[in-house]
Amino acid sequence: MRKLIFILTVTIVIANTEAQEKISWLSFEDAIALNQKTPKPILIDVYTDWCGYCKKMDVTTYANKTIIKAINDNFYAVKLDGEGKKNIIYKDITFTFQKSGRSGYHQLPASLMDGKLSYPTTILLSKTEEKLQSIPGYLDKKIFEKILGFFSAENYKTNNWKDFEKDFKSKL
Repeated sequence: MRKLIFILTVTIVIANTEAQEKISWLSFEDAIALNQKTPKPILIDVYTDWCGYCKKMDVTTYANKTIIKAINDNFYAVKLDGEGKKNIIYKDITFTFQKSGRSGYHQLPASLMDGKLSYPTTILLSKTEEKLQSIPGYLDKKIFEKILGFFSAENYKTNNWKDFEKDFKSKL
């Protein structure tokens, strides 16, 4: 009986631990502040509340254990609402919500996406906060794992994408 209780307890603990694994999302301001102390690439998920593919990416790609580990180990992860209303000060510029049509957009993600409003969009910044890439659209876990590998270890500095992709070994 004790053995059975022990096995059940261990099973419950493991299940709860796996269920709690998730990305350590930060605000943009918190990621920038942390980056000033300990530089690390920044991954920004630009989303909107009404975007179906944003929600799909949350429950598929961002819920995958391999993706979670790769992001948490190598990036400061930011969720940035493309239609957020809160002012954000970055590099002495105040970015605000701009009313446009029936809704509007926030200037910071719009600026990072070069004015091409598309949701979801994944933006990657270097340790020095330079924009490396802006990738519009839904990304499944297989391609996203490669993207994370390419940018997390600064492989983009020494490899081109095609060579990196050809030699990439998935952990999925």
